[in-house]
Amino acid sequence: MRTTWLEFLKRILRRGLNMATDKNMFFLKIYRGSPGNQYWEEFELPVQSSLNITSALMEIQKNPVNRQGKRVEPVVWEQGCLEEVCGSCSMLIDGKPRQACTALIEQLLRKSGAHSVTLAPFTKFPLVRDLIVDRTSMFDNLKRVHGWIDVDNSYDQGFGPKQSEQLQQMRYNLSCCMTCGCCVEACPQSNKRSAFVGPQAIAQAELFNLHPTGKMQKRIRLRALMEEGGVSDCGNAQNCVRVCPKNIALTDAIAAIGREVTVEGLKMLFNSFEQE
Repeated sequence: MRTTWLEFLKRILRRGLNMATDKNMFFLKIYRGSPGNQYWEEFELPVQSSLNITSALMEIQKNPVNRQGKRVEPVVWEQGCLEEVCGSCSMLIDGKPRQACTALIEQLLRKSGAHSVTLAPFTKFPLVRDLIVDRTSMFDNLKRVHGWIDVDNSYDQGFGPKQSEQLQQMRYNLSCCMTCGCCVEACPQSNKRSAFVGPQAIAQAELFNLHPTGKMQKRIRLRALMEEGGVSDCGNAQNCVRVCPKNIALTDAIAAIGREVTVEGLKMLFNSFEQE
């Protein structure tokens, strides 16, 4: 009988120690590997105040030992500014596209009610390795929509026209885009079977169309967005605006471009009649 009580007390103490450990530790589950060879790997880390995903990955990099106690290759990911400006640390965190530098561990654990956080690379871009993807397609789409302002000889033209504060605020909001890829990852129209340029490219076209100098190339941008993969391919799911880390009014920009493309299409139609 005494032995039974001792075992019972040991069991209670062991359970108490495990609970204490669970509260102070968490698991980082990472979907890692190379193209065609991806797998889940778990790492155990202590919960610390203000610890974000980037800091947690740095801790693993210093001592890459997984939950089974096996020393493995350090996890690779991208990072730059560490203040949600460069957009390079984009990844799927608990299944949602966001930036690693502003994802705090304590908040993620509190929200999920679990003792683990899952990380995975974006799925809409070619995988390089672990959490790194190749986002070249986003920059190619910027080229497609003439996502820049031609400044040759613009200095000789003097100061540009004044802009209202409302227009300045609209342009500033659009200019905050950091080409992070969150909107593209969340967009159901962006996939391997679609040529859709994505919400980001359309919003940047609107940004440069609103610029006094940039609007001189407005027709070039609109006609590019009238082609396959342009604004008409948007399914209006509005996932893009929900996940954008900079709260850019992407759906407003897409709607504006849609109206402008319609007007441009009518102009092209009437001009063809006149030529006949």
